[in-house]
Amino acid sequence: MMILSGSIAFGGVLPAWMYHAQVPPPLHKFDPSIFGITWVDLVFPFFLFSMGAAIPLSLKKYIEHKSGFRIVAWIAAKRFLLLTFFALFTEHMRAWVISDAPGAKEHLLSLFAFVLLFFQFYDNKNEKYKTVFLVAKIFAFLTALFLLWQLPFWSGKGFDFYKSDIIIMLLGNMAFFGTLIYYFTANKPYLRIGVLAFIMAVFLAAKEPGEGWAKEVFNFSHIGRFNFDWVYKFYFLKYLFIIIPGTIAGDWMLEEIKNKELVVDNLPAGQAGLELEKKQLNPQVENMLAFIAVALVCVNLYGLFTRMLLLNLVFTMLFCALSIYFTRMTDKNNLFRKLVAAGSFLLLLGLFFEAYEGGIRKDGSTYSYYFVTSGLAFFTLLCFGVMAKRKYFSSISKYFSLNGKNPMIAYVAGNLLLLPLLSLTALKPFWDSMNQNAFMGFSKGIVFTGIVSLITIFFVKRKWFWKT
Repeated sequence: MMILSGSIAFGGVLPAWMYHAQVPPPLHKFDPSIFGITWVDLVFPFFLFSMGAAIPLSLKKYIEHKSGFRIVAWIAAKRFLLLTFFALFTEHMRAWVISDAPGAKEHLLSLFAFVLLFFQFYDNKNEKYKTVFLVAKIFAFLTALFLLWQLPFWSGKGFDFYKSDIIIMLLGNMAFFGTLIYYFTANKPYLRIGVLAFIMAVFLAAKEPGEGWAKEVFNFSHIGRFNFDWVYKFYFLKYLFIIIPGTIAGDWMLEEIKNKELVVDNLPAGQAGLELEKKQLNPQVENMLAFIAVALVCVNLYGLFTRMLLLNLVFTMLFCALSIYFTRMTDKNNLFRKLVAAGSFLLLLGLFFEAYEGGIRKDGSTYSYYFVTSGLAFFTLLCFGVMAKRKYFSSISKYFSLNGKNPMIAYVAGNLLLLPLLSLTALKPFWDSMNQNAFMGFSKGIVFTGIVSLITIFFVKRKWFWKT
């Protein structure tokens, strides 16, 4: 969806709800006076929520084996540094950044950058070639640094730390702080949620006119002459309001896996099946919950974008009440019941916060935005959970999961592989000509996204994973 939103036609052939709410057509200039959200504004918070949910799953073996803080801190720091490099390198190596009028040389450099990224982030599992890939990794990083040093960039201004892919930079910060917070609160979810209250306090205190230590913490961006606000700002920590709820979902998913394994390991097959069935909802009820989840996303996107706020609140409360009613009789540890409870709480909290800071908005993001999108993420996770259990929808779920296994490739394949190939093969003019009308403009995004998706799946099928 992130790729789709960036590859559809721009300039006015598609309606405003096909873009970020604050960057409407035809000029697509940022307008902070516009409130509301579109489906495009859900993509980044859902990405963050997914990262948060993955943290418990990726750290479980280190916590269970009591590996200690040093190993977890190293994992967090390494991921942060690699994502920082990824954000800088991928932004600079786009052909139109290398030169204002990119030609064959610039597009070939973009393709070369994609090859370098492969060797930098390829997760080699074959011990036989361990040394070969280690040497290739070192060479790829050194070559990348040389390119960043030598190429002109930004109309001859050269490499700039302040020009990076902000989405990846934010993800790097969230991976670092989210991992550390989770490590210290792995078995203390209420304490983890409590961290958010202190972060909110700093944000609110920093807005006040007077001086204070909270404002100094918020504005801390340099040590002596060394400025590091290009890589870290306290302001980035606002997205922990999405990451931390995601870690709660990850905890529940991990608990669900453990409970199933415990039942299967300790009971005969037939009895285990009956025991697991008792803890599950009726399939018809699960289908209804999935429908409600989709309805909640659609209703809130429409209601908040059109500013039909009271009607949106009424319908949201009705759908949340129905979902809670349908799950009331199941086991209290049922995953869907917990997802419904958390999703309802956060979604309604976000709607009650809606008027604060002028209204819900992605940029600059508001508390309503964090809570609403987190709540919708819980319901969307529930929907995918139901889809994965249904034969007629499991193929869709599987298709998405194949892309999700290699997100770094999916993220750069468009800018560093597909677009350069279109330019080098003289297909770019045909591609640009698809901006004529709404149907063609949307089809342009579908085709582009589909090709990037197939490239990603091609890598996945061969187990060519990029990891940090």
